[in-house]
Amino acid sequence: MSHDSTAAPEAAARKLSGRRRKEIVAVLLFSGGPIFESSIPLSVFGIDRQDAGVPRYRLLVCAGEEGPLRTTGGLELTAPQGLEAISRAGTVVVPAWRSITSPPPEEALDALRRAHEEGARIVGLCTGAFVLAAAGLLDGRPATTHWMYAPTLAKRYPSVHVDPRELFVDDGDVLTSAGTAAGIDLCLHIVRSDHGNEAAGALARRLVVPPRRSGGQERYLDRSLPEEIGADPLAEVVAWALEHLHEQFDVETLAARAYMSRRTFDRRFRSLTGSAPLQWLITQRVLQAQRLLETSDYSVDEVAGRCGFRSPVALRGHFRRQLGSSPAAYRAAYRARRPQGDRQPDPDTTAGASRSLPPSDPPAALTPENAVPFQTRRTATPMPAGAASVPGQRSAP
Repeated sequence: MSHDSTAAPEAAARKLSGRRRKEIVAVLLFSGGPIFESSIPLSVFGIDRQDAGVPRYRLLVCAGEEGPLRTTGGLELTAPQGLEAISRAGTVVVPAWRSITSPPPEEALDALRRAHEEGARIVGLCTGAFVLAAAGLLDGRPATTHWMYAPTLAKRYPSVHVDPRELFVDDGDVLTSAGTAAGIDLCLHIVRSDHGNEAAGALARRLVVPPRRSGGQERYLDRSLPEEIGADPLAEVVAWALEHLHEQFDVETLAARAYMSRRTFDRRFRSLTGSAPLQWLITQRVLQAQRLLETSDYSVDEVAGRCGFRSPVALRGHFRRQLGSSPAAYRAAYRARRPQGDRQPDPDTTAGASRSLPPSDPPAALTPENAVPFQTRRTATPMPAGAASVPGQRSAP
């Protein structure tokens, strides 16, 4: 989770124009948006909870295009305000965008640009980050979105420093979050930034959610890659890597299989997936270890070998860094939460699993409750291409 980011000096110094008010929050809704994400800022900023010690915001619900707005399940919404109301808001929230492949309305993008120029705080929840990126508000900035869409965001907007590991990223006057529940995390963070820990804690109690969640999206990542990879020459190399995770190989091996230099391979791989190849490879090995810990009785040392780690020490370091827990603690917590006799088959290897995108987020029950919290970071600085996760480590984990 990223918070209290060190924003650029000019962003930190920007003040609201005279007609905007800090306590006014505008929520920008579009047709086709998912109702859950849309309801998060409406609930956080639109309900008077002063009796519980939560300072009141003034909410403006604005239509980003002509209505009525059709949302999840065929519901039709009529927003009481239009784009003109954004001119009074100190914070503008885009809770979601209907399609990562279609451009947002230019009128809405212009309204967001004006709001940002006049000092408003701009927030994108989940796929709302695509709207902020289309408006140019994420250029040169760290940002996040749902892990499933992060590679597409990075590929479509290469000037955005996309970090799919974070639950949310606060870059001062522009903030973004991962999917669904991470939108609640970011909204709580905004309340905390505006009014302090006590107010955020009171709101969290009302919502019956943790005031802060440790960790990031790493525990939810799977082997999915952008759909566009199927037509790219690197697809064969990626497929080979996924099928041979039990072997010890490094990024140089993948570059050689692609008939590219290491530098060219790093650049192409990052442009395609939004991730440095070494970090992607480490993530896949950790995910493989996670599956084996859940579905087999292999010792931790055996799991390390079957996932291509050079030693159990390397597995433990990367596993704790990505999932916030040791392999042994993760297995114990996982088994404690599964009913007796509900053990999955013991696969000899799962490296050939499908790379298709999952229909929904993995269940939170797979996350151990006793996971060791991640070290919080002030910014979501992207990892340089080819950089190792552990000091001194240059090739295969």
